[in-house]
Amino acid sequence: MTYHSSLTLLSSSAMTSSRTRTTFAALFVVCSALLGFGLYLQHSVGLEPCPLCIAQRYAFSMVALLALAAALHGPRRIGSIMWGSLTLIFALLGIAIAGRQSWLQLNPPSLAECGPGLEYMLDSFGLAEALPMIFRGAGDCSAVDWSFLGLSIANWAVVCFVAIAMVALRLIVRGGR
Repeated sequence: MTYHSSLTLLSSSAMTSSRTRTTFAALFVVCSALLGFGLYLQHSVGLEPCPLCIAQRYAFSMVALLALAAALHGPRRIGSIMWGSLTLIFALLGIAIAGRQSWLQLNPPSLAECGPGLEYMLDSFGLAEALPMIFRGAGDCSAVDWSFLGLSIANWAVVCFVAIAMVALRLIVRGGR
């Protein structure tokens, strides 16, 4: 390999790492903005999050933390695949959670009972017993308290998680190239 070709390869690798870093940084900013908007709706508008909403926040938080770590790391091929795969896992988890809430909103239970809050369930039952209760949802998980362009918060969360999953898949497939 000549000096010129190795310099070109190094320059191409650095440029790819920069694009990957920028993509992860953008994911971090988007997830942080979504979390901030959720907190605004909670504290300024007065919408209390249900257990499924809180679980979606955890999924967005994990994507944001992974994206921040990846942006700071500046991964190349293997790192991009690894960080992208971890991001995809939490995006898919978010799709499942937000999808379940969207389904509950379209098919509300006949007897709408407000269940206990997430904190109470985790303190009282532990994670293994609380998870099925969270996904079963309570009456308040089926309520649509806010909408934009005809979509509820849960519907918008599905859209956002699908977009995140597509970005993660692109990062995995391209592998930092």
